[in-house]
Amino acid sequence: MPASRYNVIIIGGGIVGLGVALEITRRFPHLRLLLLEKEERVARHQSGHNSGVIHSGVYYRPASLKARLCVTGAAAMVEFCREHGIPHEVCGKVIVATTAEELPRLEELRKRGEANGLTGLRLIGPEELREIEPHAAGLQALVVPSTGITNYAAVCGKYADLISARGGTVLTSAAATGIKRMPDEIVVETARGVFSGNALINCAGLFSDRISRMAGDEPGVLIVPFRGEYYGLVSERAALVRSLIYPVPDPRFPFLGVHFTRRTTGKVDAGPNAVLALAREGYRHRDINLRDLASSLAFPGFWRMARRNWRNGLDEWQRSLLKPVFVRALQRLVPDVRESDLVPGGSGVRAQAIRPDGALVDDFQFVTSGKVLHVLNVPSPAATASLMIGKAILDTAADDLGLK
Repeated sequence: MPASRYNVIIIGGGIVGLGVALEITRRFPHLRLLLLEKEERVARHQSGHNSGVIHSGVYYRPASLKARLCVTGAAAMVEFCREHGIPHEVCGKVIVATTAEELPRLEELRKRGEANGLTGLRLIGPEELREIEPHAAGLQALVVPSTGITNYAAVCGKYADLISARGGTVLTSAAATGIKRMPDEIVVETARGVFSGNALINCAGLFSDRISRMAGDEPGVLIVPFRGEYYGLVSERAALVRSLIYPVPDPRFPFLGVHFTRRTTGKVDAGPNAVLALAREGYRHRDINLRDLASSLAFPGFWRMARRNWRNGLDEWQRSLLKPVFVRALQRLVPDVRESDLVPGGSGVRAQAIRPDGALVDDFQFVTSGKVLHVLNVPSPAATASLMIGKAILDTAADDLGLK
């Protein structure tokens, strides 16, 4: 059992909590650090159930935290993978417009990407698209050469190893059950003992709003879980996709639409859709948590969001329940794909912060309250940007948290 007194305690062993912890061990090696993770190992949820994409930053509003941290974070992630021998590839991707109404949005993505500092972006026609992705079809495509792929579970494992090697403590199977704020310390009760610290950083992902309330703060948002479901291409049809093929996203929604992603193993994922999960860790239709479901249904912002987006929500549920509908969405990008080419794949759950007015929080959101910092919204590209998120949090909050 580790000693009970620390300079800083982090709750959450996903890639963001690990990234923050890694930066603390680099910048403040003299501090005693404890990272608490409720599961038996790190990266069990969002960080271990994502697409493995190293995002370029082409999608995000210029000057937003997402844009700034993604672009620098992608370069840092590639360098980290090179340094530590983690499988990765900078393979590039194409974003394909399949209808005339998508062409202006594709041009807007090009402008956004260039405003965010990306180089090598170019618009191409159907002939050049087929040279890059022989089975893809569309009116026009945007080539994004800096997009890559890696294995984020392996990245998280290396983060944890480095934290421990630098003197930090990563304690698993240690769910936080209570937080008490004293005048000169913060006490965290867990399944593995009671620990105190001078500062607390909440990186609990799907449960960040509950940890915020446990610490006596009102987060101002509710975390609503959305499940993304994948199919996989059977191995003999994996040649349909060389790298990554994406649709033009609908700017009204934070989700990118079903797409094709080649993994570092050579396997190809197809998806995900985005449906409301009935549990914060609900990876299957039958996973239902009444507390999680009741908290969503009792939140006025959920119903305001639902009223605005119900048509899109019905489309997503159709894709979830009816494989032929899912296949038709994929055929917009790769017409040669057939229903028999697809086998059920994995799924992931995205923590989406929603405000009381029903607005989806679009950017990363970090909130400081005394010696406590809450990381309340870090959806994709959080994995890509995790090293830079750690730096950004300490740049802005180290003094407030007393990390000297």
